Amino acid sequence: MKTAAVFVFLSCLLATEVQGQTFPKGRCFCADKGVNVVLLKNIEKVEIIPPSPSCGRQEIIVNLKSTEQKCLNPESKFTQNLIKRALEKIARQ
Repeated sequence: MKTAAVFVFLSCLLATEVQGQTFPKGRCFCADKGVNVVLLKNIEKVEIIPPSPSCGRQEIIVNLKSTEQKCLNPESKFTQNLIKRALEKIARQ
């Protein structure tokens, strides 16, 4: 009987702990909106990450020649033009 009571008590504690946990909204690579402009000559690679269950927003990450990564603001004119040019380049190949 004591074992059953201990088991029920521990189960209640575990259920309370699980309900109290809050999970982050998503696992996005970019913490904020990102920068609006990056020098084109410094860009080595562009990664476009679409919205997913783990991150609800589109992210554009550029790898720079200096081995640094920057997040671009998807709403900036620069980023939209960069994506447009990249898609045109892919379509030509």
